[in-house]
Amino acid sequence: MDATRHAPAIVFIPGFMQPGDAWAPVAQRLGQRYRGHLLDHRAHTYESRLREIAEVGEGALLCGYSLGGRLALRAALADPGRYAGVVTVGATAGIEAPGQRAMRAEADGKLAAWMETQPIDQVVALWERQPLFADQSDVLVDAQRRGRLAQDPRDLALLLRTAGQGALEPVWEQLRSLAPPLMAVAGSMDARYADAARRMAAAVPAGRVEIVDPAGHAAHLQQPGVVAGLLADFLDNDLGQRGV
Repeated sequence: MDATRHAPAIVFIPGFMQPGDAWAPVAQRLGQRYRGHLLDHRAHTYESRLREIAEVGEGALLCGYSLGGRLALRAALADPGRYAGVVTVGATAGIEAPGQRAMRAEADGKLAAWMETQPIDQVVALWERQPLFADQSDVLVDAQRRGRLAQDPRDLALLLRTAGQGALEPVWEQLRSLAPPLMAVAGSMDARYADAARRMAAAVPAGRVEIVDPAGHAAHLQQPGVVAGLLADFLDNDLGQRGV
């Protein structure tokens, strides 16, 4: 009998402009102790992506990066009994100030309209120049490029309009009723998201925060061994689901 069939399941949810195998550096380090599902999304709206998570995630730990973290958090709030727990990396529970959220929605709308008119290489070139990724090495940026270039600009534009930070209502207040345990992870050099991680963990009844040092927004790519270790510990001790 294959013992891994009975190991705990983790659904890895990618960030914006990423395929599921962007999580491979972490999943591979967990080896066969835990069954990992690298989710490759087929659809590109907020609601459709929540449905895809629900299809594969029953009984699993949801683990999402950035946009994927926002989706994992909202999936668990929408159907808390379906999932064993939630891990977010470089994510937040939303923009609270209505004015700031409206400004972000307007900016995202303009970016989405531009994306629809551009070839994917131009879209990727702009995306990679964001200050948010400035602490990532050239090697790490290059390693992600193939997955980004495989995206369709029209799909990215649709996703930005429906699941961007300006489009989604904040869920800070709902965190107080989140039933599944939450581990919020952020990089030490990603100050804004580290603060958000601390606040999310403090708001959840069974919350835990982990700040990875040194790392920026993509802690799971910059320190995959550390993040894999945190996931194993969270499964073993917080969820009581020890791997084989």
